[in-house]
Amino acid sequence: MNAILGRVSDSGRLSLPSTFRKTLGLEHGGDVVVEMSDGAIHVRTLDQTVQRSRALTQRLLANQPGSDVDGFLAERKREAQND
Repeated sequence: MNAILGRVSDSGRLSLPSTFRKTLGLEHGGDVVVEMSDGAIHVRTLDQTVQRSRALTQRLLANQPGSDVDGFLAERKREAQND
């Protein structure tokens, strides 16, 4: 884990170190998700957030029919044919 001392301005702004931004693909800026959990602030890219959501969904719905995108689309196609 890399850590540096930072400062939050009076207006609430925090600058991320350039090495952190480059590692995350944010060297030219971009959207992030900021989350507070157990007294800590977590900053994630949108891609990281989507990956975490997919992993959680897969874990929660594992082995359930139609739980993936292909299964969902196949189910909708069957429903449309029955209408």
